[in-house]
Amino acid sequence: MIRTPANGHLDGHGRALMKALVSPHPLGAYLPALYQEDEFAQRWTSGLDVVLAPIFHSMDNIEAYLDPRLAPADFLDWLASWMGLVADETWPVERRRAFVSQAGALYRMRGTPRGLAEHVRLFTGGEVEILERGGTAWSAKADAALPGSSGFDFVVRVRAADSASIDTARVDALVAAAKPAHLTHRVEVVVKEPAAKPRRPRPAATEAPSEPQDQPPSPSNGEPHGDATPPEQTE
Repeated sequence: MIRTPANGHLDGHGRALMKALVSPHPLGAYLPALYQEDEFAQRWTSGLDVVLAPIFHSMDNIEAYLDPRLAPADFLDWLASWMGLVADETWPVERRRAFVSQAGALYRMRGTPRGLAEHVRLFTGGEVEILERGGTAWSAKADAALPGSSGFDFVVRVRAADSASIDTARVDALVAAAKPAHLTHRVEVVVKEPAAKPRRPRPAATEAPSEPQDQPPSPSNGEPHGDATPPEQTE
């Protein structure tokens, strides 16, 4: 049962015993009528009710224990073992829940490059690339060159922002458990190149102001302006 004790600390599995938990099936009610009226018999069976109450409550909520989204943290590794998955106990609990929730899909792809890449991606959180030697091709001519190259080895390349955060030994053990038995492998962990920052668009070039057209000089000292004819003089 999940409970926060007075000191605020839970046990290693995130659960603790709840005191005075009421049993949904008290044993005293199932005794013969003679003992149901006996105070000593009722007090004696009530001590057993305290022991059995957590078991009854767990069985009444068994579907929650089998759901990776609701199961206690220590049950996640047990559920993962049903599908042959290996979860890292150092992961945050939410990441482990997501990992186990996809166990069914990973099991259907088990032994394939896609399934192995997805398994390693969930385990490491990085980008995974599988480099194989084999291949398929067709040709209209007899004795055409075979695709791929000889050998039974492949490379699992993991790209991560922080290569030190990935335990290569654990990834190697995971690949060894998930790959076909006749293949050999090698694990490579490389640093993921940071994404290039988008360049800021350059400001549009402004057009140079056009030169002002020549304007005729403004009249000064009463002189006529440009080609304007002077007013006729009268005698």
